[in-house]
Amino acid sequence: MPVPPSSVEVAPAGSAPPTVQRLKANSVGLAGVVFMALATAAPITAMTGNLPVIIGGGNGVHAPAGFLFVTVVLTVFTIGYVSMARHITTAGAFYGFVSHGLGRVVGMASGLLAVLAYVVFEASIVGIFAYFAQQAFAAQFGLHWAWQVFALAMLAITAILSYFDLEVASKVLGVFLVGEVVMLTLLGGAVLAHGGGPGGLHVGTLNPTGAFAGVNAGVGLFFCFWSWIGFESTAMYGEESRNPKRIIPRATLLAVLILGVLYTFVTWMVLSANGPEASIGIATGSSPLDLFLGPAETYLGHWAVTAFQWLMCTSAFACGLAFHQCAARYLYAIGREGFLHPALGRTHPRHGSPHIASFAQTAVALAVVGGFWAAGQDPYVSLYTLTAILGTLALLVVQTLCSFAVIVYFRRNHPESRHWFRTFTAPLLGGLGMLAAIVLLVVNLDTAAGAASKIFFFKLIPWIVGLVFAGGIALALYMRARHPEKYEVMGRLVVEDAQERADA
Repeated sequence: MPVPPSSVEVAPAGSAPPTVQRLKANSVGLAGVVFMALATAAPITAMTGNLPVIIGGGNGVHAPAGFLFVTVVLTVFTIGYVSMARHITTAGAFYGFVSHGLGRVVGMASGLLAVLAYVVFEASIVGIFAYFAQQAFAAQFGLHWAWQVFALAMLAITAILSYFDLEVASKVLGVFLVGEVVMLTLLGGAVLAHGGGPGGLHVGTLNPTGAFAGVNAGVGLFFCFWSWIGFESTAMYGEESRNPKRIIPRATLLAVLILGVLYTFVTWMVLSANGPEASIGIATGSSPLDLFLGPAETYLGHWAVTAFQWLMCTSAFACGLAFHQCAARYLYAIGREGFLHPALGRTHPRHGSPHIASFAQTAVALAVVGGFWAAGQDPYVSLYTLTAILGTLALLVVQTLCSFAVIVYFRRNHPESRHWFRTFTAPLLGGLGMLAAIVLLVVNLDTAAGAASKIFFFKLIPWIVGLVFAGGIALALYMRARHPEKYEVMGRLVVEDAQERADA
């Protein structure tokens, strides 16, 4: 029987620590954290959902080069990110990192933006899961159920699984993740073993200079960045992992590199199987999923087509479950400091899960899904696309600030860890790369939204991000003026046994 998690003291170095309820420590190891991060990125959903856009309206036949370029950018960003994770362990991740580097005011603004991102990401994935499930049930069983049935079922199951400790969710995610990675690898391996399609392997599509070529390289690179969203979630599981100072940096780098290799390889094989020019035609046609289903039928057999349909469902479900965990931990991190609502900072007496924050996240996701439902919007074209763009824009802003926070933090702290590349050059280049991604998104916002750009909610996306960020700044300034004791712990709570200390 597991030992119930206790209330422990957490605090910034040198201040009087408040008592908070702690998440269950030692719930997951390296594999569990990597599974959580990879599941959040949802490889098969990223490939089937984003690759047709990248090939059809982005980098075109140079899509593998786009993934190679983004792999490099995110690896450089991660080097700085994990340097911070080696000194600070907190469920707030970006919230805590930015607060320690750029100060509490920017930290709170970043924290609320991160909450916004992960909160809407779950609703977004519910939309694409409902779409995939509706298609699969119709094709396999002849059942034509409304998409809302699948959406509500996913929200309910996610809420139940998240009530328990992280180990339960990580095991479920592990099973689903292995299935989708194996399927993608089998497809790519079969194409490689046959020497590609009629035209061969088309090695030229891997030329790195192609990352900036195509119909609209900006759109292509943005969707490549989008395919990685969620890998950074490793840091927020630090308080629940074994030996977080060692596991979190390794898990983050592994997640980035595994996804980079997988995405580049699968994209190269898909282009080779269909032929580069034919791939563009399929991607812009009425059945873009044939980019995958056609080669699966040809090189693996009809069983693979059926497997793909179901794995798209399980991949989306795993992704939504992982994003739910992220959102709940951010709400918990802010709630335990006394902001938003202190009840969010409670943990389950036995499971050590942030169960109140988890139920709150379910309610918010249900409200977002219900809003699109009431407006008569499509779960894929509108719910998935628009909320994903909103969350991605918010998270890219936070990642950019985090990169610069790393530089400032190590200029002031831990001279023994200061390094010209790890704590300065890498986060600087990573931050500039993230800024470039933001520009790509803003410039190509209409293209990224597609048909959903006509919806009123689309026009609100930049305003929502700006207002949430401004609201965080206003809240922090108010607390500094009226409640200085709360302001002191804003974004600075780290577990006592992993606390950042001046004499570390």
